[in-house]
Amino acid sequence: MSNDARTAVKLSLPLEFQQDIFKELREDNELVILARGLGILRIVTNLLHSYDAAGNNLILLVGASERENVWIGEALAEHAAVSQAAKARGLSLVNTDLMTVGTREKMYTQGGIFSITSRILIIDLLSGLVQPEKITGVVVLHAEKVTATSLEAFILRIYRQKNKEGFLKAFSDSPEPFTTGFAPLANMMKNLFLQKAALYPRYHVAVANSLEGRKRAEVIELEVPMTDAMRDIQNAVLECVEASISELRRSNSGIEMEDWTLDSALHRNFDTIIRRQLDPVWHRTTFKTRQVVRDLTLLRTILHALLTYDAVDFNRYLDTVLAASQPPPGSTKQNQSPWLFLDAADTIFTVAKRRVYKGKFANQDLAKNTNAMPEGLEPVLEEQPKWAQLAEILQEIEQDAYLNPTPQDSSNGAILVMCGDQNTCRQIREYLQIMYIKPADEQDDDDEENEPSAKFLMRRKLRSYLTWKRDFTNFSAALFSENQKAINTSTENKVGSGKSGRPPPNKRRRMRGGGAAPGTTRTDIGAVRTAGDRDAHIASLMAELQPSELETMQKGEIGVDPLDNMEDYYELFNMNDLIVVHPYDGDLDEHVLEETKPRYVIMYEPDAAFIRRIEVYRSSHTDRTVKVFFMYYGGSVEEQRYLSGVRREKDAFSRLIKERGNMAMTINPHANVDPQEDFLRKINTRIAGGGRLAATAQPPRVVVDVREFRSSLPSLLHGKSMVVVPCMLTVGDYVLTPHICIERKSVRDLIGSFANGRLFNQVEAMMEHYKSPMLLIEFDAGKSFTLEPFTDLSAGSAAAPDLQSKLVMLALAFPRLRIIWSSSPYQTAEIFLALKNQAEEPDPMRAVQLGLDPGMAGDEARTFGQVTQEMLRTLPGLNEKVVTTLTLEVENMTELANMEEKDLCKLIGTDAGRRVYRFFNRSVYEDFTVPTL
Repeated sequence: MSNDARTAVKLSLPLEFQQDIFKELREDNELVILARGLGILRIVTNLLHSYDAAGNNLILLVGASERENVWIGEALAEHAAVSQAAKARGLSLVNTDLMTVGTREKMYTQGGIFSITSRILIIDLLSGLVQPEKITGVVVLHAEKVTATSLEAFILRIYRQKNKEGFLKAFSDSPEPFTTGFAPLANMMKNLFLQKAALYPRYHVAVANSLEGRKRAEVIELEVPMTDAMRDIQNAVLECVEASISELRRSNSGIEMEDWTLDSALHRNFDTIIRRQLDPVWHRTTFKTRQVVRDLTLLRTILHALLTYDAVDFNRYLDTVLAASQPPPGSTKQNQSPWLFLDAADTIFTVAKRRVYKGKFANQDLAKNTNAMPEGLEPVLEEQPKWAQLAEILQEIEQDAYLNPTPQDSSNGAILVMCGDQNTCRQIREYLQIMYIKPADEQDDDDEENEPSAKFLMRRKLRSYLTWKRDFTNFSAALFSENQKAINTSTENKVGSGKSGRPPPNKRRRMRGGGAAPGTTRTDIGAVRTAGDRDAHIASLMAELQPSELETMQKGEIGVDPLDNMEDYYELFNMNDLIVVHPYDGDLDEHVLEETKPRYVIMYEPDAAFIRRIEVYRSSHTDRTVKVFFMYYGGSVEEQRYLSGVRREKDAFSRLIKERGNMAMTINPHANVDPQEDFLRKINTRIAGGGRLAATAQPPRVVVDVREFRSSLPSLLHGKSMVVVPCMLTVGDYVLTPHICIERKSVRDLIGSFANGRLFNQVEAMMEHYKSPMLLIEFDAGKSFTLEPFTDLSAGSAAAPDLQSKLVMLALAFPRLRIIWSSSPYQTAEIFLALKNQAEEPDPMRAVQLGLDPGMAGDEARTFGQVTQEMLRTLPGLNEKVVTTLTLEVENMTELANMEEKDLCKLIGTDAGRRVYRFFNRSVYEDFTVPTL
């Protein structure tokens, strides 16, 4: 590495622990696991730049997201400009299939740093577009996602098999996934082909010295008390969550339930944990259990909305929840969620409404006068407690800036307000813009002229809510009326004519503008909308009914063009007067801090990773002063979720440190393969009877469609010592032999293929070109190996109501089609090995041309075509068994018509052979009587 490159790296890695990690990575291959917020992308960028500055290197970056590619690309360009490295090329993206093969091959030949998607890279490696021997090194981001069946593990396996010298670095800032399962760290390092792991938690000595040894950022914790109403709602929601978890425990006693606690329910992945544990027995769970699992997601959303939405929007959201849970009029199904019958549920809806208004009003009162408040309504309009605290902080900052007008540092006077999401940012911006505007009836009161208040904002929201409430009630009535009409129409059609009233599936009424037929809803005739459908319609209605102030502002008449004199209308913001409201965005928050250089940071919601980013930012820039205001609701789930997340991360690092110290074995990817073991791998023992061994010069080969690399099966086939040949296939997904073609379908894909008719065309194409077409129905490894039982089809299961019957119809339509059931991709790989036993290897060129070139089909198209089989079924004396025999043994219809009677009898039986022979050889004049003149 040149001196310029060393200087650039040193300038961009000012902290001690960052420099230590960089030195370790330059010397050895290892897996680096950092705590969140310690600047993992900065370390990756400097590492990539050190190799880029040297030139003539081919570096592959795997696992980076689109926004991370932007971050790394800009950082590499800055490094190249600072170091003035002539050989540095920066980052090149290979993330689209539109890039031609020749373009990619030319880019690989020239070298550089490439961020490439896993699916494209694995295809280029298998097809020889990029030679593994010519790769200088591979850098893997988000190493926690590299499982045994992932494409990233597939890529690293091919890379290490053919390249023992290239470097391999892996990074992760999520330690929790490395602690699940048996010996998770050892298994992950095995998947990554690494033998060394570096762990850097926040309490690491080097990290602590780097962040605490210098002048630290001033942090002020502000515990904001919740209102009594908010506390009552939170306790009621937690009671409903606890009751739902108890119901799950009672209904599923044979499952590990250690993590099914109220504390775990506060985390984002709690739904995923429960669903993963229930997936193997999902087909045996009751409808009530499935409903409770969905209810847990809803209840956790209500908890989040309580702390982030204002009182009016929160009550509006609960109105939609209640409406979506109600069964439509006339429905006999009682599928309401169990938590709605608890007393705590009544507390949630009652208290939420009391936060907005008191009294009652009817929809007729809203229809009479849309501008005035109903007579029986008394506004309450409880404000969010954090709003007043935020205004108080801003006033304190303003006083501080007045008393200290010219601080001696390089920070700007900007104020950075960090929130959890964009909705909260929008809410804060709206509050800050109008917090000093008073309602019309308080304009003359001068006592509180300068006091911020949300009264004007809340009253405007209340008027919007009343308008929405009126339209929402009318919409709900119309929705239920349409459902009732659909029920009645369906009943009349079934009783009167036995038809469903639907048009033929292959005919569509053409409407002007692409609209639906008048009088129909979005759903099919005869289908009643479920609660989920109503929820989607209600959500869309809420979005449509939001007041559009921009349209009102644009109604003014445009006078002079403001572009005539831009200096009168446009100017740069003064950074000292700027308030930036921004959501948390992971590692990209470092850009926000570097660009705004804020002197004051207000954390509207707690986030442990952002606190560490501020520590890294303050320690990296000793000439800048940062004052942080840390806000959180005291005694809330927000505080509990924050503390629990920090504790889980600390426990995860403790487990990783313990496992690394007790690791039983070290995986050495550079070890040479034993020649004897390599010979035994080439021994083909798949010979009938096992009487002899045959040393095969080539391993078995499988032709795979490139679209199948989204699944894990190609990786497992490669792990079974098969040569995977990626091709763009028109017929089938996998070609095992010249005669065996397989169409692979997951359960979800199978349902969709039946719905749009794609499966029929795919099977017909396989029947036309291959003697042994097969349909593989593959289930997920962690889910139940069964279709939805017939008893659950009426309860709105994921599978189509007639899935089983459609499979029967498919088998009847294509008698030669074989259906393979596989419980997981692992079993599928074993099935493919068995099918290839003593079989010829497929020709990739022929597999690609079949279906594209009509001349390639030759006589096979006429022999195995569906039309030809239908013609054979019309012959006298033939059944399905005889038809199958003829299609496999006879070349074409001409040969069948010219066969001798004894050959036909020998092939298909005496009686059937005689009848077929007489059919083809009977004179047309035998049954014709000449009339007498």
